[in-house]
Amino acid sequence: MTGGGSDYDPFTRGRNPVGVRTIEARDRERNRLFPCEIWYPAAARHAGEDLATATQDSFSVPTGGPPRRQKAVRDAEGKPGTYPLVVFSHHGGGPRRMATFLCTHLSSHGYVVAAMDHSEVVARELARREGETSEEKAARLEALIANRLPDVRFLLDRLLTGARFDSEIRLDDSRIGIVGHSFGGWTALAAVDVEPRIRAVVALAPGGASTRKPGIIPATLAFAWGRDVPTLYLVAEDDTSLPLEGMKEIFDRTPATRRMVILRRADHMHFLDEVEEMHEAVRKMPFSGELAWLPKEMRPVAELCSGHDAHLFVRGLTLAHLDAVLRGREDAQRFFAGDVEGELANLGVEVLAHGR
Repeated sequence: MTGGGSDYDPFTRGRNPVGVRTIEARDRERNRLFPCEIWYPAAARHAGEDLATATQDSFSVPTGGPPRRQKAVRDAEGKPGTYPLVVFSHHGGGPRRMATFLCTHLSSHGYVVAAMDHSEVVARELARREGETSEEKAARLEALIANRLPDVRFLLDRLLTGARFDSEIRLDDSRIGIVGHSFGGWTALAAVDVEPRIRAVVALAPGGASTRKPGIIPATLAFAWGRDVPTLYLVAEDDTSLPLEGMKEIFDRTPATRRMVILRRADHMHFLDEVEEMHEAVRKMPFSGELAWLPKEMRPVAELCSGHDAHLFVRGLTLAHLDAVLRGREDAQRFFAGDVEGELANLGVEVLAHGR
């Protein structure tokens, strides 16, 4: 696939069938019950079942519509082994299963991926309320932000020290990465301040820029890392919610080995499942108040890159970064040292590699 005679191909699905399981994790300190989704390499006897519609998992999402399918087998037998762990953090309001195209891809390549419904999804006191005053809203957003990092730490503790979700699968606590989109991207970057177990970060169109549009969650980044945590930024050229200039500002502030790749003609929803559907749903939503500007500024999805191309971009580069950092794979490191723009152009995907 890549130049120099390498057979490394992060864009193609891996050799493992993928299993998926839902667990509930109770945080007794905060009195919250978190639904968590876990994707993992499944036993060989499940080969092909994750790709066939008759045996694939289907699930419902809170946004409504018909059930969605994901390339995984519900409660499949795990493939014995020890695997790197990747936490996926969803955008504000969630839920956890909004990027199954990425989570299943990583698991097909030998990663265990875990995503929780964050506190604002499960805690009634963090939900938006009709008629709240500006002071009440500010306090709620402050509390919402303050709960994100405890969520991540709780999930890691539950997975690494609690009861195993599968008797055949072990997690390598020396190889832990975090991936997040939007507010989840902020979460991934901010988590390194407080969580020394994290060794790699992929931030998908993250929040946290010093300037932001009205109605965007006012989360800021301290970048008090004190160590090198290699970080990949995957961002959208035409991001309406979190514009590219903010991405570049965050990138420039990152105190670690870093790289950024920009997806041309893409907006904020290009990092999720069902790109076209999600983008148009937001564009047609009757926002009022601080977010009234949002749908007016969004371009029709027909003018943007396809969901197919966006998914190639996100899943391939995320996998390559995790392979390079967590697994120390030289072929993945050579991939990033080479012509990333050219590799994606060969797949029909237009990107721009930003300076390191």
